[in-house]
Amino acid sequence: MLTSYKTIKGYGEATTIIKKSEFIGYAMPAETEEAAVAFIQSIQKKHWDATHNCYAYQIGPHDEFQKSNDDGEPSGTAGKPILEVIKRKVLKNVVVVVTRYFGGIMLGAGGLVRAYGQAADAALQAAGIVTRSLLQTVHVEIDYTWLGKVEHETLQAGCFIDQTEYADRVRLSVLVPVEETEPYRKRIANATHGQAEISLGDPVYALIQEGKLLHK
Repeated sequence: MLTSYKTIKGYGEATTIIKKSEFIGYAMPAETEEAAVAFIQSIQKKHWDATHNCYAYQIGPHDEFQKSNDDGEPSGTAGKPILEVIKRKVLKNVVVVVTRYFGGIMLGAGGLVRAYGQAADAALQAAGIVTRSLLQTVHVEIDYTWLGKVEHETLQAGCFIDQTEYADRVRLSVLVPVEETEPYRKRIANATHGQAEISLGDPVYALIQEGKLLHK
């Protein structure tokens, strides 16, 4: 699995006017082709009266799924430039649709390439480009007397407490950078004199910004 990858934070939308033509760019995260297609169809339905709804997406840890569509524009002048913007920014799991309402002035092939690329770029910037990092879930079960110590050691290690369950003992679900899994396990074992029960859960991709866990 990739230890990190660039994608977009969420939905993005931006409108650009070029020689009286309106270009509306839409960007959305999509982890499957089905999700990408559903988003494309939603934009096509919304702008059923548009001159064109052109799109591209790139999905998969190794960009296994790529597709672009010119939707009636001259071949290679719309879908491909959108895809090239996604590739140039090295983004994964992203779909972009650019809707065009023709304004009466022909742009020519070069003008179309620039316009669709500009609209795609604006949509991606509106969505917000972020990095998702692979974190290992580590479950730590302890007596209540060790809770403060474990919380302190976890924060000092640059890890994140995702959940805390209170029962006869306390069970914390901690998200740890994958390369720090073993050092963290040893750190907690030493801090609790071996009294913590430590087990591994599932790895997850999470958004970390300025040292803070925003969401999984």
